[in-house]
Amino acid sequence: MGYEMLIKELLIRKEKIQDYLLNNRYNKAFRPQHIYDSVYSYLKHGGKALRPSVLLFSCGAVGGDEDKMIPAGAAVEIFHTWTIVHDDIIDRDDKRRGGLTIHEEFRQKSIKELGYNDQDAVHYGISIAILAGDIMQGWAVAMMSELAQNGVDPALVLYLIGDSEIRVQAELVEGQVYDIQYPRVSIESLNEEQIMNVMWKKTGVLYEYCGKAGAMLGLNTLDDQHEFVKAISDFTGKCGTAFQLQDDILGVIGDEKTLGKPVGSDIREGKKTIIFHYSFNNANDRQKDIMLKTLGNQQASESAINEVKKILLDLGGVEYTKQLAKSYIENSISHLDIVPKSKYRDLLLMWADYMIEREF
Repeated sequence: MGYEMLIKELLIRKEKIQDYLLNNRYNKAFRPQHIYDSVYSYLKHGGKALRPSVLLFSCGAVGGDEDKMIPAGAAVEIFHTWTIVHDDIIDRDDKRRGGLTIHEEFRQKSIKELGYNDQDAVHYGISIAILAGDIMQGWAVAMMSELAQNGVDPALVLYLIGDSEIRVQAELVEGQVYDIQYPRVSIESLNEEQIMNVMWKKTGVLYEYCGKAGAMLGLNTLDDQHEFVKAISDFTGKCGTAFQLQDDILGVIGDEKTLGKPVGSDIREGKKTIIFHYSFNNANDRQKDIMLKTLGNQQASESAINEVKKILLDLGGVEYTKQLAKSYIENSISHLDIVPKSKYRDLLLMWADYMIEREF
C-alpha cells in the first residue's frame, strides 16, 4: 500500500503543530536558556507528530473543525514529549530522533559551558531533563485550556484536562513502573497478557485518548459514551498497541540511522517484549542460556546482541509479533464501520495500516 497521501497529510498537520508551538506565547516563561533549549530540543529534532494528527483526524471524522483544535493537537504532542524525556532518563538512552537525548545533551553542555566534572555533569543533565518535562506538562495543560476561546464547551475542556492528567498519566506511570520492574522478573514467570498490558499502558492508552479527545471535541460533547467517541477511541487504542509492537520489531531489525535511536537497546535494558517472550518459550537450552546472559547486560558486546537478534528471528519471535500487530489492526478496523465515510475516516484507516508498515 502506498502512503504518499497519508505522509502528505501528516506533514501538513506536523507543520501546523510545530508552528503553533514555536510561536506560542507561553514560551517567554521558559527560563533560563538551558530550560528553553531543553524544552524545544526534541521538537527541533523532528518527530512524526502522529498523536496530534490522530486527534485532528478524529475530530474531522465526526464533522468537527480541526483547525480550531490545533491547541489540543499541540497539547498532546507536548504531553507525549515530556513522557519520552523522562522515559529516556529511565531507559538510560543517549539518542533520540537522530540527536542526543536531553539528559545527555545537557550533560555535555554542563562540561563545556559550566566546567562540571563528570559526576556532576551526569546529575546536571538528568536534572535539566526532569525540569524540562515538568515545564512541558504544565504547558500541555495551558494549551488545552485555550480551546475554550475557540468555542469548545469549557466543561469539556476541563474534562479532557482531567482525563489526561489523572487517568492517562496514571496508566502511563503504571506501565512505566512495570517496564522498570519486569527486567528483574524471570521471563518464565511472565505471560503474554502481562506484557501486552504494559504496551497498552505505555502506548495504547495515549492513542486511545487522542481518538477520544478528537471525537469529543469534534462533536463538542461531554458524552464519552457517544457511539462515535467509543468507536474511534477503541480504534485508535488498538492501533496504538500495534504501534508499540512494531516499535519492538524495529528495535530488533530496524536501521539505527532511520530510527534515530539505538537498535538493541531493549535487549541491553532487559525489556521483556513479546518477541523475546515467544522466542524464549520456543528456545532450546543453549539458546536460552545465550538469551539470559545477554538480556539486561548493559555491557553486552555488539556480537552478543547480534547473536540474540538472530535467535529472535530464527525462532519466529519477530514474525509472531508482526502477526500479532496485524491482528490488532484488523480487529480495530470494524470499529469505524459506524463512522460516516469521509476523507478523515480514510486517513484514519491509512494510518492504521501505516502503524505496522513503518520503518521508523
